[in-house]
Amino acid sequence: MNDKRPSTTRILVVDDDAPSRQVVCEILGREGYQVEMADSGDSALALHQEEPFDLVVSDIRMPGRDGLDLMRELKRSSRPPLIILITAFGDMDGAAQALQGGAFEYLSKPFRPSELKATVARAVTELQSVDSIGPSGGDSSLGLIGRSPAMIRLYREVARASSSDATVLVVGESGSGKELVARAIHNYSPRKTRPFVAVNCGALTETLLESELFGHVKGAFTGADANRKGLFEEANAGTLLLDEIGEVSPRMQAQLLRVLQEREIRPVGASHSVTVDTRVVAATNRDLEEMVKNGQFREELLYRINVVVIEVPPLRERQEDIPYLVQHFLARHGCDQRKQIDVEALNALIQFPWPGNVRQLENMIARALALTPGDRITLADLPPEVSSTCVPATSRKMTALPSTTPKPIQTLSELNRAYALEVLDQVGGNKSKAAELLGIDRKTLYRLLKE
Repeated sequence: MNDKRPSTTRILVVDDDAPSRQVVCEILGREGYQVEMADSGDSALALHQEEPFDLVVSDIRMPGRDGLDLMRELKRSSRPPLIILITAFGDMDGAAQALQGGAFEYLSKPFRPSELKATVARAVTELQSVDSIGPSGGDSSLGLIGRSPAMIRLYREVARASSSDATVLVVGESGSGKELVARAIHNYSPRKTRPFVAVNCGALTETLLESELFGHVKGAFTGADANRKGLFEEANAGTLLLDEIGEVSPRMQAQLLRVLQEREIRPVGASHSVTVDTRVVAATNRDLEEMVKNGQFREELLYRINVVVIEVPPLRERQEDIPYLVQHFLARHGCDQRKQIDVEALNALIQFPWPGNVRQLENMIARALALTPGDRITLADLPPEVSSTCVPATSRKMTALPSTTPKPIQTLSELNRAYALEVLDQVGGNKSKAAELLGIDRKTLYRLLKE
């Protein structure tokens, strides 16, 4: 009997071999997951299109569309699942292709039921971390909005980065949301109850930036009439975002390198250092590796800040997220006006290339809300550069604002005899070993096999 708590995690098991497929379903069903089966890559795709799954466990070797082809197609879907691929024993080529293609993990046959359960449990833990950031279009409190494959990948990277104290480098174009990513890393980390402090390194002179980051003592310079803590101290036990780190001068780069190495700062004019426990997240829209080659950025500092690198996708690479972003900005800037946007205007926004990324889209929605006299934003209310790019409605498919209505979850009945047969096969017919793995005695196993 299954004594596990019911789980909302939906798992699709894909295998052309019925006994193998059934045993995996049995193992996962006993863990309380909601499990469905598919006997081919094509049927798996069809099921996922009907109602997306959270996790897909698929064999690689299948006729027609194999597991690797299935993985590539699933990753292009609007809601890509995590994928665990099952390879033949010793098939290192398949294992390498699985991981290089973006699989969460792979299992080699024969595998123990405990190995499968542990791997799926790790995947579910990651899914739960991702869901806390972007379960249905993103986390509007942080401004991370979207369901595109690019954003799902971003949520997963943020979830992974949040669980450690490693220094993170967030890269991306201006306006793409790098600070929002940094805030998400902080808010989902163990440091979330401590301060998050951000500083734009490119907006301050070298002298001001040094004082801002490290603080100063009274009398250190003209106007320093009292001791002042720097941002590293203010963010102690929390997170400090060094935005536009590519603009920092060579002298300041050397000082930042020392702070990251020694975990201590020296306020301007002080004779002693102060120990700090501050996690650093750096952000830039510049190519730091190219700057290193040109002698503009210290190689040692780059190695210190790019322990984890997260790339924020530009808006033009995730146009399917624009309806969710528009909905979010209408609510944020609407001032209870309850204004809506018509389909023609929304499709014009989707087609626009957005050189200024999400920031530009937000400003445009705020402008349209302020200037539109009626209760609906139309194509005529958008700037000419947007409306001029709109393809006529007769030549394209129109996009509606997203629905958030949840779909029902299905369950799968237990398949005890197939489970026992498969475990027996995996242990080479050793009934004592099979009974041990199943957690039953030999008499019960014999009865199962005769049913």
